[in-house]
Amino acid sequence: MPRPHAPRTRVSTYLSDWMPTGDTTRQSVAGYVAGGNNASAYLNRIDRFAFPADTRSTLTATLTQIIQFATGFSNSGVAGYSAGGNDPSVQVIDKITFPADTKSTLSATTSTLIYSAAGFANSGVAGYISGGHNNTSGLSVNSTDKITFSADTKTTLSAVLTTVVRQAAGFSDTGVAGYVAGGSQTGTFYNRIDKISFPADTKTTLTDTLTVTIQFATGFSNYGVAGYVAGGQNSSYTNLNSIDTIAFPSDTKSVVTATLSATRGQSPAGFADSGVAGYVAGGQNATVYVDSVDKIAFPVNTRTTLSAVLSSAVANINCAFADCGVF
Repeated sequence: MPRPHAPRTRVSTYLSDWMPTGDTTRQSVAGYVAGGNNASAYLNRIDRFAFPADTRSTLTATLTQIIQFATGFSNSGVAGYSAGGNDPSVQVIDKITFPADTKSTLSATTSTLIYSAAGFANSGVAGYISGGHNNTSGLSVNSTDKITFSADTKTTLSAVLTTVVRQAAGFSDTGVAGYVAGGSQTGTFYNRIDKISFPADTKTTLTDTLTVTIQFATGFSNYGVAGYVAGGQNSSYTNLNSIDTIAFPSDTKSVVTATLSATRGQSPAGFADSGVAGYVAGGQNATVYVDSVDKIAFPVNTRTTLSAVLSSAVANINCAFADCGVF
């Protein structure tokens, strides 16, 4: 049985679950890494990695302010989004419109001054900002904001995460579900994976868990095949180079044999060219921020490292998105 796709786009025949045939072939464009901290300053820049050459440029457009720990998600083929973030904390949602890569700011805002939330999307329908830390109350949250793409309006789901959590990884199987994996709150680390099923936005919790309890990891997806959780920091505050994968639709977890080229804690950026490869950019190796970008080739899950690097070594990013064309 073919997997469901976002309702705004239908094609009659597929070579695989991600690529239509004929003149309607989906055209992947680029992945984006926005904001972060380069150890001396917070950033508002947006680096762009063009598919398939994996060359890096930096947009003329910038985020509304310098920011770290924002949340990223994408309406592929239309726009990418950066929501929230801190230092100083904001409720702002910026929108990068494809293909011009121009920035605008939504009139809708996040429900609270939120940072270190998990981001994921049902491309063509809505983006989600889940969990995170409320800078006003000083407490983590279990709520999820939803940005409906047709009008860029915000609502808050009635379903909540299993517990309050921040610094979790987000990924999705577009048309099916979004996932919030790992994270922490006040010294407690988690390995659980919550699932938000589309379109009802109901929450369940997977039987399978991440290999270790973890915070500051990043997530990305190969739609219709698997989601990935990479890097991060374990409960001993050790940065990691491991990669877990969650197979769709069984939601079973396995460990990728390949590892990242370096440990990447402190919220590296994760994005994917679905059907081709996932990318993990920046992060912290021991105490050193890095500028390198690892590439995980689908479906064999082998790792290479790009010759192109970020504009500078950067961590505390959390915000990345990709234009993989219209699904």
